Amino acid sequence: MFNAEDLLDIALRLEHNGEQIYRNARRQTADATLQRLLEQIAREESSHADRFSDLKNRLPSGEDHHLVAEMSRALVEDVVKGQAFSLQEVDFAQIDTPRKMVRTFIGFEEDTIAFYEMLGAFISDPAIAGLLETIIAEEQRHIDQFRQWLSEH
Repeated sequence: MFNAEDLLDIALRLEHNGEQIYRNARRQTADATLQRLLEQIAREESSHADRFSDLKNRLPSGEDHHLVAEMSRALVEDVVKGQAFSLQEVDFAQIDTPRKMVRTFIGFEEDTIAFYEMLGAFISDPAIAGLLETIIAEEQRHIDQFRQWLSEH
């Protein structure tokens, strides 16, 4: 069974991966609008990681936290297995246009939201639930911003 620290580590990995990939992608595109968007989203991913890290640091030491008392390793592994959580696994050499890159990023954001929504089903603490809802809304805004960019290019 995953404990709360394990799940927060997954969330931290998602956010750190996203930040790194968005910063790298920013350097690989010549489109100034997309560069600004990727930099802004990278900063927000970093902020999400900071918030998850703060939450992890507030967990009671050595206790099995209520956040995942009902979750089994198999459930989380099934959810994670089907998701593109690591953009590091994407072969960016095969992504030859900014539009393809942005579509890939939309998929990553959608997978991240799906994981956080699944995680949210097991949260009873209002403060943690509120944090997760805020981050989900911000991830959804990233999707909206990427879709907006696609509609303009």
